[in-house]
Amino acid sequence: MSAWIQTAKSLYAQTFISGDPPITEANCPDQTGRVLIVTGGTAGVGFELSNILYASNGTVYIAARSQERAEAAIARIKSANPDSKGQLHFLHLDLSDLSTIKTSANEFLKKESQLHVLFNNAGVANPPPNSRSAQGHELHLGTNCLGPYLFTRLVLPALRTASASSPPNTVRIIWASSQTVDMLAPAGGIVPSELRNPQWERGPRMYSQSKVGNWFLAARFAQEFKAANENIVSITVNPGNLKSEIWRNYPTLNYYAISWMLKPSIWGAYTDLWAGLSEEVTVEDGGRYVLPWGKWHPCPREDILEGMKTVEEGGTGVMKEFGEWCDEFTREFM
Repeated sequence: MSAWIQTAKSLYAQTFISGDPPITEANCPDQTGRVLIVTGGTAGVGFELSNILYASNGTVYIAARSQERAEAAIARIKSANPDSKGQLHFLHLDLSDLSTIKTSANEFLKKESQLHVLFNNAGVANPPPNSRSAQGHELHLGTNCLGPYLFTRLVLPALRTASASSPPNTVRIIWASSQTVDMLAPAGGIVPSELRNPQWERGPRMYSQSKVGNWFLAARFAQEFKAANENIVSITVNPGNLKSEIWRNYPTLNYYAISWMLKPSIWGAYTDLWAGLSEEVTVEDGGRYVLPWGKWHPCPREDILEGMKTVEEGGTGVMKEFGEWCDEFTREFM
């Protein structure tokens, strides 16, 4: 299949979606006794997801930078679900500053010995040119990749504890990707040289690479779990084309030009619910890509799939290089 035909088929599958979401607030499985973290849970998809999980009696940690916004979100969610037997907590988490993340992870681990689902939902898109993380990394790569990678590594003990006593396939890590993986990511998904020398003025290009990075992280963790025979699922999702705060840094005219095709944020939560809770998803699906509103990507880009393989396996080894970059720049903060 030629690259442009594959891209056209992929974009069609992610834009014109038929059928109802398999899991919504109406049939969400009961989450009593389960602990879930939603990063970026104060608005958009994260807020809607936290609302549904709490309504389903889960213990939900809203991980975010702003305590004020988190407390406002928690108050709204509790008010909307007075009969819930769940719990809601704020967990301070600034993914753009690696030096703070261990403190956040330790705060969670002091309170909970188990974590059943980690929704790595938070991210940044199209910040002003030359925006950098606290450690000087290009902001998309720093916030969308290095921060979630470090946080996930640090809370793994709770995921492992939960997996030891939970039914198979029910402990999961969900990584938020984007349709831009198919639309805008360069050949191979990530250009390794641009991890260290980003194209600072090309925000969409760097954003798309960070979202490929989320897919690579899902696949890399899945490979590690498989090698260790651990019962933890790690997959990535494109939540969908949504009306959310992700657009706040984009030109108004650009937003309105595509607003006709955008769904309310809650639809993105439906995608996450399927990825995080569906009985159809198993450990064997580790590293796979979920499309709206709960189905597997029918035609992922072949060049990105080749990037997931090492050179020895006949691939290009891009994911391995990306993983080594993540290791290098997070090691001192472990």
